[in-house]
Amino acid sequence: MDFGLSTGQRSLRAEVIAFARKNLAQDLAAGDRDGGFPAEDWRRCAAFGVLGWPVPAEHGGRGLDPLDTIIALEALGYGCRDNGLVFAINNHLWGCAIYLIEHGTPEQKRRYLRPMCDGRLVGAHALSEPEAGSDVLSVQTTARREGDHYVLSGTKCFISNGPVADVFLTMARTGNGGPAQDQLSAFLVTADLPGVRKAGELRKLGLRTCPMGVVELDNVPVPAANLIGREGAGYSIFSATIEWERAFMFASHVGAMQRLLEASIKHARSRRQFGRPIGSFQAVAHPIADMKIRLELARLLLYQVGWLKREGRLALLEATMAKIFISESLVATAMAAVEVHGARGYVSDAGSDAGSDAGSGAVAGIDGTGMERELRDALGAPIYAGTSAVQRGILAELLGLQGSLR
Repeated sequence: MDFGLSTGQRSLRAEVIAFARKNLAQDLAAGDRDGGFPAEDWRRCAAFGVLGWPVPAEHGGRGLDPLDTIIALEALGYGCRDNGLVFAINNHLWGCAIYLIEHGTPEQKRRYLRPMCDGRLVGAHALSEPEAGSDVLSVQTTARREGDHYVLSGTKCFISNGPVADVFLTMARTGNGGPAQDQLSAFLVTADLPGVRKAGELRKLGLRTCPMGVVELDNVPVPAANLIGREGAGYSIFSATIEWERAFMFASHVGAMQRLLEASIKHARSRRQFGRPIGSFQAVAHPIADMKIRLELARLLLYQVGWLKREGRLALLEATMAKIFISESLVATAMAAVEVHGARGYVSDAGSDAGSDAGSGAVAGIDGTGMERELRDALGAPIYAGTSAVQRGILAELLGLQGSLR
């Protein structure tokens, strides 16, 4: 058993880190302060190939295998400080593109994957509704067959990438009888169809450069050719695909954890109090040691999922564990980083006043470190892609400890 990266994987990691540091998040403080989608950085990522890492080469992607994709995403999270941009990329890949890769028809792949790889199309996952989130089978959006198309009606909310998305992987109810798991279907809904309305953007605590919004579907005529899989297979498609999202979306979080660890070590070595570096005090050193433990355990869980998927094996249990541990570890690491940096970790680097022309946190020689933004960005991780509470229920069910959530 070899725990080391291959020469090719080390080269890939170094290549991604160098690209991200040089080209991305050049005005992050302003982006966090003002919100807004970093369209130019998105185009740079497309040109570099990020948006097509897991997509087969014949459809315009790079065709990385699952483990190499995880390594690349981890490197992106390490090299790019714009967690919102990275989150938008992950939603594009694991909330939309992966459904086409795994379940799309040849024509659907031909039509949509290449423009999703080159940045012309932004993807999103339109699943959540006012009364349906983790409870997928409670989706109320309907899809009624009429000739060569379906008519979709309903409201989707908390849709990451929603305000800028061009294509939505959408779950809708196509049946009114029989088992609940046979009543959902998956559709590709393009934003240019009549009746699709982006109803507004939601302001968030963190990840502000990844826009989130509400999408209303008012009798939207969706071509039957845009049905993913067969009618009524939406839940089984979702269940078969969700392990990609639960693990791969969190690969970049492992990179962010390493970045926060290194920043904390650097500060603990250079910051002096009581005549010596603060890192020499156990009260500072021990939380940093815990950051390292969490990082290494998170990486092992993550790479295990990548290996299993590369081998074509199921990884639902492993992906569920990875999702829980990595998301909660990111929050704990970000909180520790704020505490290690003290007041400098608590103040913003986006200017002392939202209306200030300063554009930075420099006030009387005091600079913000961005740690408070890192914490705000981290807090959503145990919520999106299935809350930690729901994931623990799924894990318990997989272990045979409790009945189905249904």
